Amino acid sequence: MTTLNKPVDATSGTIRPALLGCPFDHHSSFLRGAAGAPESIRRALRSPATNLWSETGIELASPVPIHDAGDVRCAREEDFVTAIETAVAGLIDQGFSPLVLGGDHAVTYPILRGFASRFASLDMLVFDAHPDLYDHFRGDRLSHACPCARIAEEGLVTRLVQIGIRAGNDHQREQARRLGVTVHEMKDAGDFLGLEFHRPLYISFDMDVLDPAFAPGVSHHEPGGFSTREAIRIIQRLRAPVIVGGDVVETNPVRDPEGVTAAAAAKILKEMAAKMLSVGRPA
Repeated sequence: MTTLNKPVDATSGTIRPALLGCPFDHHSSFLRGAAGAPESIRRALRSPATNLWSETGIELASPVPIHDAGDVRCAREEDFVTAIETAVAGLIDQGFSPLVLGGDHAVTYPILRGFASRFASLDMLVFDAHPDLYDHFRGDRLSHACPCARIAEEGLVTRLVQIGIRAGNDHQREQARRLGVTVHEMKDAGDFLGLEFHRPLYISFDMDVLDPAFAPGVSHHEPGGFSTREAIRIIQRLRAPVIVGGDVVETNPVRDPEGVTAAAAAKILKEMAAKMLSVGRPA
């Protein structure tokens, strides 16, 4: 295993975020459509209606634009795990910090396989309405309802923390106990500002963590979630030695004709990238 303290540009010493699309939704359990999200989020990110400045004063187009590595492709749907894992590990080897555009949440498991092959120890923060801890969902162990179970079972992260959960059940609560996953349910929500991690951190952001009023374009509407502002504030106030990558998943353009959810996803992506850059800057 190659152990990197953080992916950096050897010439500048700074974090180099890179976009990677994972247009896969064949393990979605309810509605298809999330495979179209990378294109819609990119379009929102580059829209002339906004700009590439984060709220914290970091311009994502300066000194050079964020690298876009395109989309992961594979000839057969069943090869998506290997294809994504290989693409992510390859970007890390090139000194990039992958920011992945899903796709449904099933893509996060192979993403973390790619990271775990390059990092000896990782923490993971998951924003989600659902625990995604099913042992299998309707016989599918790679379902978008299962990635956190696979990640925890394989020891791909040292610490896995979930926030925003409001659609758990007894099976998933037992899975969380068995697998050592820290689950913060919305009914018990406290102050998430200043969440602290002590290892390189990966962030997975499922758009249905937001209340449907703020993100209607998702496959599973689950009322009672965060506002966009609350989620951004949590990201901005995270504490970690370095943020090495992340994903934004489960935007469904089929349910997002006005592009409201894609715009929210692009906003989350900008603030996540800015946080990576601000944490990763050398002293």
